[in-house]
Amino acid sequence: MRLLFLLIWRNNFTLFFILLQALCLYLLIQNNRFQQASAFNATNSVVTSTMETVNGVKEYIHLKDNNRELALENARLRSEMTASLYATDSGWLEIDDTLTFQQYSFLQARVVNNSINKRNNYITIDRGSLHGIEPEMGIITDNGVIGIVQQVSPHYSTVISLLNEKSNISAMIKRNKFFGSLRWDGSNPSFATLYEIDKTVPIVKGDSVVTTAFSAIFPAGIYIGKVESVSVEAGSPFYKIRVKLDAQFGRLTHVYAVRNLLKEEQRTLETASQTNNGRP
Repeated sequence: MRLLFLLIWRNNFTLFFILLQALCLYLLIQNNRFQQASAFNATNSVVTSTMETVNGVKEYIHLKDNNRELALENARLRSEMTASLYATDSGWLEIDDTLTFQQYSFLQARVVNNSINKRNNYITIDRGSLHGIEPEMGIITDNGVIGIVQQVSPHYSTVISLLNEKSNISAMIKRNKFFGSLRWDGSNPSFATLYEIDKTVPIVKGDSVVTTAFSAIFPAGIYIGKVESVSVEAGSPFYKIRVKLDAQFGRLTHVYAVRNLLKEEQRTLETASQTNNGRP
């Protein structure tokens, strides 16, 4: 306490001067409206700046908690998005008609993985055994054939894409019904090659190529593409037909699985016939 008194006594003139300056400033502000407004604005600016600084410090201190809450909110919102939901309904389109018997039914599916730049490309769809998907079911789009189901899990299925060297699809020229095997050569994803059609068959550029029902996988007449060019290899009795595919594999989003309701009956009968080797 004694040191404080000594400090005040040594600086009494300075302190007295500061006190008089403060009093003068107070009287000036109190008796002049312009100075009052200027002082208020200056004080308000200082207070606002100080409060912003304090709030910024508080926000920084609580930044970790705020980020955690924001992340939880984002996760909740993303979980409610349509793309994050998994449809559990089977959705097979079947028609009840007393005059005809439906042989094929269709199920809409979404493509969740796809490739087009490999020698053997595969597609993954968001439908599996819980939805009735089975191996060797056909996959199509509105623009043509996509591939054949290979493996199935409860919620997903992998598809051997038409752009796969292991793919072999029975196809025919729509105009004259001559059929052969459609395969991909591993180069251009927009083209495939139709083999095993006799070179005596009249074929022209622009002929439509469609599926046959011989494999019991696709219905007959599903559009595939158009004849781009026709050639004959030396010594071969068959054409080599280049087909421009209508399906755009690089833009696949939604496809349809094809279920043949009579496939097992057809396969069983054909297997029995081969086993008996033609014997009655």
